[in-house]
Order: sequence, then C-alpha cells, then structure tokens
Amino acid sequence: MSMHAVYVTAEGLKKLEDELEHLRTVKRQEVATRLHEAMEDGELIENAEYEAAKNEQAFVEGRILELEHMLAQAKIIEPGGSTDVVKIGSTVIVQEASSKPETYTIVGAAEANPKQGLISNESPLGQALLDHRIGDEVEVHAPAGKLRFKVVKIK
Repeated sequence: MSMHAVYVTAEGLKKLEDELEHLRTVKRQEVATRLHEAMEDGELIENAEYEAAKNEQAFVEGRILELEHMLAQAKIIEPGGSTDVVKIGSTVIVQEASSKPETYTIVGAAEANPKQGLISNESPLGQALLDHRIGDEVEVHAPAGKLRFKVVKIK
C-alpha cells in the first residue's frame, strides 16, 4: 500500500472510525458465528454457507486493514481555508461553456461522493482545479474527452 496522505474532513474521519469500530466489534462476531454454524453443518467441502462465510470473513478483515491504513495516514482538512485559491477542502463553483454552474467540494478519495457534490482531489476535475483562482479556466481530461471549466467562485 502507498504511504500518501488520506485527506478527510473531521466528519469523514468520524465515519471511518465508526465503520472500523463496527467491523471490529459487530461484524467480526457475526461472521465468526456464521462460520461456527456452517462448520457444525458437517461436510465442509460441499458447504456453500461455509464458503460464503469464509469469503465474508476475508472481505471484513481486508476492509479492517484498509481502514486502519487510511486512519494511520489521515490528514484532517481544515474548514474555512483560503477563498482565493482552490485547495483540498474548498467548495468551488465551476461552469462549463453554456451549462449551468455546478458546485463541488474537494475532499480526499476516502470521502468522495460525486452525487453529493464531493469530488476527490485525485479525480480529473479535482486535480485540474487545485491551485487555481477565480476566473481561471481549467482543462479536464475526462473519459468523455477534454472539458473546459471556468472557476466562478471559491468558498
């Protein structure tokens, strides 16, 4: 795993910590119970429930490791930063040609949720916007091709 910072808001950090705690306490126990019950059902070679429980156990343990790594690398995004240059944590209003303005908040990949207007600093648009000012035009190399956005406002 890479050792680069994982940028999160205070709220995002709490969600990650809560998920980790839930996996460690509740989910691990649920999976252990399923495994135990499946093993009591006898023939393990043909036991689909046992296989499903083993797969879920592997997923849960993998997610726990992933969360532990993310939390170890977490850097809190401080709210209310600069409003003249786009940084991680900035809320940016951008406009593409004749389209209506769109609002995005730049967050770390762990919190990205484009449907909620949260875009990753590692996404094509997020990367393109970083370090730009109001009035700047940025070019984004997206799967749909080259897109041009103008920075309208930074909050």
